[in-house]
Amino acid sequence: MSTPIADHPTAAHPVVSRDHWLAERKALLASEKALTRQRDELARQRRALPWVRLDKDYVFDTPDGPRTLAELFGGQRQLVVQHFMFGPGWEAGCASCSFMADHIDGALPHLAQRDLALAVVSRAPLAEIERFRRRMGWRFPWVSSFGNHFNRDFGVSFTPDERALGPVLYNYALQPFPVDEAPGISAFYKDDAGTVFHTYSTYGRGVELMMGAYELLDIAPKGRDEDGLSHTMAWVRHHDRYEPALREQAAPARHERAAPADGACCSEHA
Repeated sequence: MSTPIADHPTAAHPVVSRDHWLAERKALLASEKALTRQRDELARQRRALPWVRLDKDYVFDTPDGPRTLAELFGGQRQLVVQHFMFGPGWEAGCASCSFMADHIDGALPHLAQRDLALAVVSRAPLAEIERFRRRMGWRFPWVSSFGNHFNRDFGVSFTPDERALGPVLYNYALQPFPVDEAPGISAFYKDDAGTVFHTYSTYGRGVELMMGAYELLDIAPKGRDEDGLSHTMAWVRHHDRYEPALREQAAPARHERAAPADGACCSEHA
């Protein structure tokens, strides 16, 4: 017989014998294995997508001087770009995009072993990017598209006039969007001749694939614990702005523009 846990927010949750738990865990394992096979098939379908040859020669501002998109590959044949919401004049980058970026530095040497480079691109001028990067302590390649149309061509920047006219094209559909910058992830391939091909892009909740912390929260007893928040990811802050005693919805981050951050842009435009 199940026994409730007294004096606990989850008092209604059943407590059972180890044998009972094991039987239910094995049943869940069957569902997990089915999802794993489905995810593998989805990954195969992604790789099977046709490619688009890029004819524009995008040039980005980097700490090492101007670099083309082809040069961002370094010595690799593959490149993944995080479209990071950080517009000109913003005091800080998007908190949810920062949550994504917090997962990058440790992954870079592993990705390089599989012929993959990763770069972050934002429309903010390089000096503003570098200032924020120093604050956050990141080391990954982060370049500015301020002088080109890369963000607009890949559907992650909109003018105020475009948004004022109504829905904009984001995540392959016309929809309202609250700010001028949007999140996304794009993948590219470079052949032996140096030609670059666009192979894949994902937006909205698709960017969760970079949020490894969410995978851990999903197996924890309380899960993501976001149901009572004003919007998905409302709890997320820049990693240097969390208050240790905070357990529920936090106040807006100090001295920063809250609108472009706070998760609504990354997770609610599925």
